Amino acid sequence: MPRSFWDRWAGFYDLAERTNRTAVEGILRAVVKRIPAGAGVLECAAGTGAISIAAASRAGHVLCTDMSLPMLERAKTKAARLGLANISFERRDLLSLPDPDDWYDVTVAANVLHLLPAPEDAVRELWRVTRPGGLLLLPTFLQGEGGWGFTNILIPAYQLAGFRPKHRFTRRSYREMIDGCGLGRADYILVKGRLPAGLAVLQKP
Repeated sequence: MPRSFWDRWAGFYDLAERTNRTAVEGILRAVVKRIPAGAGVLECAAGTGAISIAAASRAGHVLCTDMSLPMLERAKTKAARLGLANISFERRDLLSLPDPDDWYDVTVAANVLHLLPAPEDAVRELWRVTRPGGLLLLPTFLQGEGGWGFTNILIPAYQLAGFRPKHRFTRRSYREMIDGCGLGRADYILVKGRLPAGLAVLQKP
């Protein structure tokens, strides 16, 4: 099976995130503070597990998932180094989750919606497995609002390596996409950084 861009990129992923450290750390803080103590958490497209590992400090259990096995192996190594016992790892496609409806207290998918041709499908699938009263947290880099260096240097460099975003969200277009899913009221938070992120927060009735 051919290695994907994300398989090849796994060894550099954490280094790449440091180029936008302010936004990445802001996302971590914003997500973790919204996780209730003892919650069951699903993270999809987790990469090397930064959010899942941070969430484990509050959650009862975290299921950290990604399509890339090399990414998951790095996440496992980091969790093992920290001695975390309340986190597990699985390869999963966030567009087709095996879980029953209304299963998790909190579902998270960070910085993946801009990679999908139809991000609404992923939002609705995550919503399906979120229990009533639970939270869906969707932090997403706003590539349409990046600074000059990201827009003209870093993103083109990533594209040369095989990075293929499908959307360049702005605050407005991201809000329109989420609202268009028809899931009810969402709160929107801007996470500042060299490449800012929009965090959509939805609570399931």
